[in-house]
Amino acid sequence: MMRTRGFTIIEMLIVIAIIGILSALVLIQLDPVRRIHQANNSTRWADVLKILEGVKRYQADNDNVLPATATAVDSDASSVQIIGENVSDCTCNTQTVKTAPCGVSGLDTDLRAYMQAMPVDPITGSDNDTRYYINIDDYDLITVGACDPEGEESGGSGSGPDITVTR
Repeated sequence: MMRTRGFTIIEMLIVIAIIGILSALVLIQLDPVRRIHQANNSTRWADVLKILEGVKRYQADNDNVLPATATAVDSDASSVQIIGENVSDCTCNTQTVKTAPCGVSGLDTDLRAYMQAMPVDPITGSDNDTRYYINIDDYDLITVGACDPEGEESGGSGSGPDITVTR
């Protein structure tokens, strides 16, 4: 009678440990948390461009005049205003917010013909407080940006990128 040799418990444990270590290395390399933060920031970039494009299209159709609500937008280069119908959080992680009024309401109504709805931040935004800001400087250049960008370093740590577009 011939005896076949199988795996011992020690050999099985060694193989399971090696597979576990390799799996952990792959997961660390992929860093899903970092990828989620990068995806959210990509959404913010697209939203900022969409808002600015809507304002610029409005101006093109209205003899370079800003939307009615945008005429009340702060033109002080050292501060911005948050876009939203009822902004309650007057802080912005990346900018200094004008003290009063800290929000610009009605911009979504003025731009309705140019976008279906005002974009909101993928994590912290709402119709009342989009967590996007707007400013007009002394040269009538419009700046739109995101208040809450997420870190894109390992594990989603670090400071977020400056998500701002000026035209």
